[in-house]
Amino acid sequence: MTSAGFPLLDIRQLSVFYSGLQVLWDVSLYVNKGEIVTLLGANGAGKTTLVQSVFGLTRDQKGHIFFEGNDITGLPAYEMVKRGLALVPEKRELFPKMTVEENLEIGGFSKKGEIVELEEIFDFFPILKERKKQLAGTLSGGEQQMLAIARALIPKPSMIVLDEPSLGLSPLIVSSVLDAIKKLNEEGLSILLVEQNVQHALEMSHRGYILETGRIVREGTSSDLLHDDQVQASYLGT
Repeated sequence: MTSAGFPLLDIRQLSVFYSGLQVLWDVSLYVNKGEIVTLLGANGAGKTTLVQSVFGLTRDQKGHIFFEGNDITGLPAYEMVKRGLALVPEKRELFPKMTVEENLEIGGFSKKGEIVELEEIFDFFPILKERKKQLAGTLSGGEQQMLAIARALIPKPSMIVLDEPSLGLSPLIVSSVLDAIKKLNEEGLSILLVEQNVQHALEMSHRGYILETGRIVREGTSSDLLHDDQVQASYLGT
């Protein structure tokens, strides 16, 4: 629990429907201040639907979502950013014909008040400084992922949700991106990490949840899940 007595992000009994078809069943999870919590599951498990629900992008749903103790259920995504909750979407959603610098500057328009200066971002992601005048669409996959994360940091969120940050990246680049995420957490950022890469995600997170066909089927500390026989058999091939 946080010092205020409640989790930073608290999802309670969330059920989501598309055209009357239920895709999430009573999903509950929470992220405490300072944690990396990972949500694991195969394609089609419902991970992205859960992320969309947190950011007000699904309409037919039941349950409640709280952030910093306030009910944010159904609020639009821009309102989440103002409250300090940022999203790095699965497909990055960069502006490919704008430069790295311009993509970062756009992040500053999403929240009134204090923002991170670009030089602070470049200190954290030096490669982006080298590429700042380069069009985002010409970056490598790993560089684009770093840019997507960097843009989410501009409004100084207290928490970010990362949807499949390792998707489509080579193993070497995955390690670099996940190392950057871990460093952000060490500097105080709370993180919900939505991933298919079970090994890497559990090795770097504090706790985890496993989602299968829209239901949480397992939860616990990352160490316990990493050594769970069923998790090893189902997700680690051992």
